Amino acid sequence: MTGPGPLPPDAGGPPSELDKLRRRVAALSEKREEAEARLQALLGSLLSLDDVLADTRLRAGVLYEARSARETASAALALGEQIEAAHLMLRVEFERHDVRPMDVVGRALDPAEMRVVGTEPHPGRPDGTVLREKLTGFRRGSATLRPAQVVVSVPGPAPEPVPGPVPGPGPGPDHVPASEAETDPDLDPVSDSVRAQPRRTTRAQRRLLRKPSVRRARRPRRAG
Repeated sequence: MTGPGPLPPDAGGPPSELDKLRRRVAALSEKREEAEARLQALLGSLLSLDDVLADTRLRAGVLYEARSARETASAALALGEQIEAAHLMLRVEFERHDVRPMDVVGRALDPAEMRVVGTEPHPGRPDGTVLREKLTGFRRGSATLRPAQVVVSVPGPAPEPVPGPVPGPGPGPDHVPASEAETDPDLDPVSDSVRAQPRRTTRAQRRLLRKPSVRRARRPRRAG
């Protein structure tokens, strides 16, 4: 036999401590159910993303096994489209949970949302202006989920472009390598700046082979 339940509070009196506790428990239970529903939806979306990434892995294998330029170009295009689709799917799921990327390029540095990982002189931007992102930052609602890693401007002239290596005078089309000049008896070993010329011989030094059918014609004898 159970005892009598708690007496209801008076209509005009304040709620009892037990009623306050029950209300707190009910509010916490409601928040827990809401959090579980969001987690279930998030996990379901990640399963779809896992399917896309698995298909992307197969397309990468096709690119690796391509045997012609046409197959390689087709597989690379399909792989790029697949990666873009996976990224778009992830960003859409972020938006469903009120998570959005920051757009900080061109803004003044805000330490609450950004972390400086580099500086660069820029004559046309104020000091502390974000020039580019090294790592994208994200917000969830109005709170910072992850700060952005940025490169900011500092006073000073713009850095000069680094000159590339200047190509030296290469061998011309008639240049003969030294190894070839050594093995070819008709070529004289010369320096790299002088074109290798075939060794010239005089007409007296030439020994031309005559065809067997060609015979020297005899001169007619003069009459005595």
